[in-house]
Amino acid sequence: MSTDHILTSVEDHVLTIRLNRPEKKNALTQAMYTRLAEVLGGVDADKNVRAVLIAGTDDCFCSGNDLQDFLKLPPAGPDAPVLRFMRTLAGVGKPVVAAINGPAVGVGTTLLFHVDLAYAGESARFHLPFVNIGICPEYASSLLLPRMIGHVQAAELVMLAEPFTAARALDARLINAVLPDAEVFAHARAKALRLAQQPPGALRTTKMLLKRWTDPRVDEAIGFEAEHFMAMLQGAEAREALTAFLHKRKPDFSAFC
Repeated sequence: MSTDHILTSVEDHVLTIRLNRPEKKNALTQAMYTRLAEVLGGVDADKNVRAVLIAGTDDCFCSGNDLQDFLKLPPAGPDAPVLRFMRTLAGVGKPVVAAINGPAVGVGTTLLFHVDLAYAGESARFHLPFVNIGICPEYASSLLLPRMIGHVQAAELVMLAEPFTAARALDARLINAVLPDAEVFAHARAKALRLAQQPPGALRTTKMLLKRWTDPRVDEAIGFEAEHFMAMLQGAEAREALTAFLHKRKPDFSAFC
């Protein structure tokens, strides 16, 4: 596993985690999920860390899962690296901030439902393409997205599965602000620094209270969605969609009912 794809640094009590696989638009592999879970799993016990900042590269946040990696090493069971990452990020007790530039696809969007503050550049583009590739939404998005924006908007985003702009994400209250692309990281880091200067106990308790009423259902939703996701990943619709994607052709679902 190359840790070069996940860069970490701690400065002024802020842990910065950068997705660093620009040649693949920061698509996540199982090895990257394993490293992310390791890093995030140590946050709450690290007295030198008071806030976390997650970012991608300057022109891309995350293009979702590396499909070839997933086809070679499909997630299996509750201890799959992707599920360890999901539960670890969702369970971090310290504040987490995200800086989004460029594409945020699939888990690149759904992970934002589990951070506390999110800031996007004007050229950021979000996409929940699960249905398009013959699978279902993940990372408790079937629970959290309708709760955040209502059923009809959530249905539009996940069932039509069309990309949407940073302005739409802001209007739907999925992010905190839209900024010029060049200012996103600095703005998000300034917010993370501000959080790191707050009374840490009060901040952790406040975050716990904000999440207290949904956390048990989030864990259940992650597992329930994953059962369907893993089964569908091996199904005929997903095979057709992913084969079409890899061969750069339009998928044909006319034979399915």
